[in-house]
Amino acid sequence: MQVRWRSGGGDPGAWVPPSTLDDMPNPPRARRRVTGFQALALLLSLVLVAGVGGLLTAGLLLPAVAVASTATQVGTTAFDELPGELNETALPEKSTIRAEDGTVLATFFDQNRVVVGLDQIAQPMRDAVVATEDRRFYEHAGIDPEGMMRALVRNNLTDSQEGASTLTQQYVKNVLVEQALEQDTDAERNAALDAARGAEGVEGYARKLREAKLAITLEQTQTKDQILEKYLNIAQFGTSVYGVESAAQYYFSKSAADLTYLEAATIAGVTQSPTRYDPVRNPESSQGRRNTVLTLMRNQGYITDEEYAAGVATPLGDTLRVQEIKNGCMTAGDVVAGSGFFCQYVTQVIRNDPAFGETESDRISLLYKGGLDITTTLVPTEQVAADESVKAGVPVDDPSGIASSIVVVEPGTGNIKAMAQNRVFNSTAELVDRQTSVNYNTGFDLGGSGGFPPGSTFKPFTLLEWLKQGRSLSDQVNGTVRPLNNNMFRACGQRMTSSPYTPGNAEGGAGTMSVLNATKNSVNLAYLTMATQLDLCNIMQGAADLGVEKAGGPRSGTGTFDALPANVIGSNSTTPLDMAGAFAAFASGGVYCTPVAITRVVDADGTELPVPDAGCHQQIEPKYANAINYTLSNVWTGTAKSMRAPTYTSAGKTGTTSENEHTWFVGYTPLRAAAVWVGYSEGMRAMQGVNVAGRYIRNMYGATVAGPTWKRYMDATMAGIPVPAFAAPEQEQVVGRRVSVPSVLGRSATSARAVLEGAGFTVRVAEEQVSSTYPAGTVAQQSARSATAGATITLTLSNGQSPTPTAPPAPADAGAGAPPGQQPAPGQQG
Repeated sequence: MQVRWRSGGGDPGAWVPPSTLDDMPNPPRARRRVTGFQALALLLSLVLVAGVGGLLTAGLLLPAVAVASTATQVGTTAFDELPGELNETALPEKSTIRAEDGTVLATFFDQNRVVVGLDQIAQPMRDAVVATEDRRFYEHAGIDPEGMMRALVRNNLTDSQEGASTLTQQYVKNVLVEQALEQDTDAERNAALDAARGAEGVEGYARKLREAKLAITLEQTQTKDQILEKYLNIAQFGTSVYGVESAAQYYFSKSAADLTYLEAATIAGVTQSPTRYDPVRNPESSQGRRNTVLTLMRNQGYITDEEYAAGVATPLGDTLRVQEIKNGCMTAGDVVAGSGFFCQYVTQVIRNDPAFGETESDRISLLYKGGLDITTTLVPTEQVAADESVKAGVPVDDPSGIASSIVVVEPGTGNIKAMAQNRVFNSTAELVDRQTSVNYNTGFDLGGSGGFPPGSTFKPFTLLEWLKQGRSLSDQVNGTVRPLNNNMFRACGQRMTSSPYTPGNAEGGAGTMSVLNATKNSVNLAYLTMATQLDLCNIMQGAADLGVEKAGGPRSGTGTFDALPANVIGSNSTTPLDMAGAFAAFASGGVYCTPVAITRVVDADGTELPVPDAGCHQQIEPKYANAINYTLSNVWTGTAKSMRAPTYTSAGKTGTTSENEHTWFVGYTPLRAAAVWVGYSEGMRAMQGVNVAGRYIRNMYGATVAGPTWKRYMDATMAGIPVPAFAAPEQEQVVGRRVSVPSVLGRSATSARAVLEGAGFTVRVAEEQVSSTYPAGTVAQQSARSATAGATITLTLSNGQSPTPTAPPAPADAGAGAPPGQQPAPGQQG
């Protein structure tokens, strides 16, 4: 793969061709004592090549032994066998995650580096590095024969070790080290690092020889300014600081373009020993080194005597404006309250989504080394409101230990606007109570929990299937608690096997009621009655089509809820994010969007990368969504009547599991959908007889803590915003489509049931019998001759006794099924 370097000097579009594995050096050989002859032979090869390039400086004298033909042959052969092409790849750069408004939430890096062009680096910084590291940089062609000879002689005649690398050679060495760090295994990395960093003796001279040849080749293809720019971006300027831009930001809280000569001298002095001269860790050593650099700059004419005197007289501490290095999501909450969990969710999306790389390791590498600029959907003001709201419901340090979370999705876009919970984000192994990295709003595959049973908040998916089958909100269903049997239900077209099922009503309710009332009062048996007239597989698939799947299951559409009667009232576990996304589809008139957290990603070269698509599409017909919105807007007179109804357009559903272990409120306006969960995160533990936020709660329900938490957030977010109304429902979904009911008078109960069920109606036989001219046991009365499609028709059987003559009765179906407000007044006939 070819990599383009961004450059501020020379040719910014120059392509740097890659090398092959054959170009890589052999692993270091065993150490052996180097002789003066061998050392001179190696050095001679450099000098000879330099001579070919016209680089021998006037007056350079070589010892006589060095010009012997044998030495020349040894040196030339060694030089020719070395690789001459440097494989330059993109430098690791830090990535940034931002909120919707550009606020930086967190940075991620393997090396804290921001690559900049030479035109973005102040001239004093360039001067300081040249003066310190390679004063003849603009004169040589990659190597400095004079300096190398001086260092070689001194190193062989004394115990000291003096370097003679040019800036070009130092850049080459840094590139080789970076390549070594990219090796796949520890053994490969260590071998490559040994080869890059070298050792004393012959291996050290061999490394220098290799660096020299690569440096000479590099200088033939790139300008001095290009090489200087690359060195300033690759070099290490502190214990955890790479590149001059990050150094300037860290030590002085400014850009490299704005560095003064004194600040530049401080930074330039660090590279000789990034730990020893780190200005933060070792300020005394760093100040001494800075003064040495100032001396070099004065001696070479880069600064005046006055500037030198003023510089050395200035304490290092007076110049530092250290900006803390922040890596990862741990500090996101310091920027926007409670945003650490959202930040981690974003990293999990990148880790898991093939849009960011073929393998997981590729995606992680891209995040920590790719210099990405990631813009997310998070709105800081809404995040703060969500964080405050959830912690007001159950404080972080509440003695109950109950957990709570809230997640907000924008209808019509899928954008996640806020994500909070009453816990402190901590991704380290050193956790204390009420700290966690587990995100209660998401599933395990995205850094979350195993999910929680949604209880009655799952009922709208049965309502959706009910409407899709042509039924209406006015249809009557039996909500009385009674024994059921699994064979009353169908799953995927088949009757289930016989097995007793004895559910109860968490919210009460009894007798026959409309589907509308069954929903607003959340009557379990009424909904299970509805489910006996539907197919359980269709209900669960309808939920999956809106993104609601079993938590921890695959995200490929196969993680649907189990087709069991208990799941009509939400027994499997799912996530708050899934629920918020589904209810957002209701709010948007049936348009479902997969919840997304990322809107834009730009890489280090300014190229925009593809991001996960919300895939917004019309999943359910608007007429069904409108009917659901109409139904759920009645929650404020039903299970949430203990709360004050919002002044803006809104709808929602409460949810409570069988023993009050988990409670929910999932609600929405046309602008925002939010799911709130309250429970013990470690499993099924009843919230009964608990003290929460200073008040005693006998039994926790969806409207106890979850509902008020939702309302606090919505009140803050909807304040001052014109909230549109939901579209009105159609009459067909509210009162049903009226059709003729076949007459079954005089038929046996079995025959009548077959006729009516064949016409799409549900049949109920009354327990009492009446006098009739029809034979005993046959149908004497039927409740309607016209009704809504799928309605329940009640049959009353004859007792075989002739009726006593009376005044003619009113028609049996007078007023039946009429829309609300059109029923006959008491005492009046239809």
